[in-house]
Amino acid sequence: MLNIVLIEPEIPPNTGNIIRLCANTGFALHLVEPLGFELDDSRLKRAGLDYREWQQLRVHADWAHCRQALGDSCCYAFTTRGRRHHAAPNYRAGDCLVFGPETRGLSDRVLGRLPPEQWLRIPMQPGSRSMNLANAVAVASYEAWRQLAFAGAAVP
Repeated sequence: MLNIVLIEPEIPPNTGNIIRLCANTGFALHLVEPLGFELDDSRLKRAGLDYREWQQLRVHADWAHCRQALGDSCCYAFTTRGRRHHAAPNYRAGDCLVFGPETRGLSDRVLGRLPPEQWLRIPMQPGSRSMNLANAVAVASYEAWRQLAFAGAAVP
C-alpha cells in the first residue's frame, strides 16, 4: 500500500484524524520526531478514536532514519512551493506522501533531498495560504489510492 509521513506534527487532533484515515485506507503512518505532543495525548486519542490499535504506526527519530526505513520508495513532498498538482504523478504501491508541520510546512532541508518534480501542490484559490494538515493528507491519499484502483478496499 502507501506510506504517509508526517514530519514534526504539532497538533494532536490532526494526527488523530490521520491515524483514523490510515486505518481506513490501510496505509502505513510514519511520524518523524520531534512531535508536538505525546502519543498518549487525550486529544490525539479522541480524534483517532479506537483506530490507534488497528493502525500501522512507526515513530522515527528524524527524517534520515525515516527515509532509511522507507528504503527506495518514491517520496512525494506536499508543499505550497510545488509546481505540479497532487494528481500529476502516477502513484505506485509503496510510495510515500510526505507532509510537514502545520505551522511551517516542509523545511528546505527535507525538500532539498527530493527532486523538484516530486514536490506537489494541492490546488487552491489565489491568495489561499494552506490547507489543514488532516484535510491535505485526505485529499492526497484518496487521489493516490484512486490511482491504485482502491486496492484492498471493501467491495460495495
